[in-house]
Amino acid sequence: METNEIKAQVKKDFENVKNNVELAQVSAKYNGKNGVITGLFSAMRELTDKEQKSKAGKDLNELKTLAEQLYNEKELQLINEQRAKDLSGIDVTLPAYIIAEGHLHPITKTIEEIKAVFMRMGFSVEEGPEIEKDYYNFGALNFPKEHPARDMHDTFHMEDNYLLRTHTSPIQVRVMEKNKPPLKILAPGRVYRRDAMDASHSTVFHQVEGFLVDEGVKFSDLKGTLEVFTREMFGKDLKVRFRPSFFPFTEPSAEVDVQCVNCKGKGCATCKQTGWLEILGCGMIHPNVLKGVNYDSEKYTGFAFGMGVERVAMLKYGIDDMRLFFENDVRFLKQF
Repeated sequence: METNEIKAQVKKDFENVKNNVELAQVSAKYNGKNGVITGLFSAMRELTDKEQKSKAGKDLNELKTLAEQLYNEKELQLINEQRAKDLSGIDVTLPAYIIAEGHLHPITKTIEEIKAVFMRMGFSVEEGPEIEKDYYNFGALNFPKEHPARDMHDTFHMEDNYLLRTHTSPIQVRVMEKNKPPLKILAPGRVYRRDAMDASHSTVFHQVEGFLVDEGVKFSDLKGTLEVFTREMFGKDLKVRFRPSFFPFTEPSAEVDVQCVNCKGKGCATCKQTGWLEILGCGMIHPNVLKGVNYDSEKYTGFAFGMGVERVAMLKYGIDDMRLFFENDVRFLKQF
């Protein structure tokens, strides 16, 4: 079986290829299912002389290898020609375009910083549903039905006693229902309230709930934990104070202020000349909450705290309008 003439024709056909369509056609002509080389391999089976059959097989393998090599060379040639065409008229020595790198949103960044501080103190992170039952959002947290305390949370109510959670405190109850003390939990997440959008309010915002339950937990443990947190987040030089307050699910309750980060306590517009800025609420977990999850309130005590992430971010980064977090203005976000 003579293959020299076929080799010459293969070389000629691949040399004459001008584009990818012609390349595919020539490749199919020789190595396709019905191609010339494929047909020659089929015909070789009819040879009976072993020596003749061996020589034919060697020649055909060389022919097939040649066709594949010419295909690869022509394909690379076409790619380089197209690349040169695309670059014609372009100065490839000019600096490349700078592609802006993505980064964390300031709210996400703040949540991660808060989590890092408390995780170093041994807290673990839990999450819960944003569509919550009235029982977990209010009832299990010692909010009696029709109690005025519910008015502090202007709620998005849904059917069948479901609502959009107004705080992340329901996670506290859900975790305690499934686990026995000791517990040391941090629970970040989105919350929802019927607030008009302005510089300090939003219908959607973020909170971080934290709580600890064990034997012999005291208010001093709560103070020490939050003092460590405020130093880590706002610096060691800022003072911290605790003010008596009221929350249905803690007793006693307190609000925590830090010295104004802008004026260092001297008084300015940010702190309304008081020298202090509120950052979170806290207190000892109410015995009724512990009893509701079948904890022995005589044996176990605990503390809880909750903070608005937007509030912390505004203080930490000197931002005076909460709406900036939700407007997705790239000029604002690039600063972080």
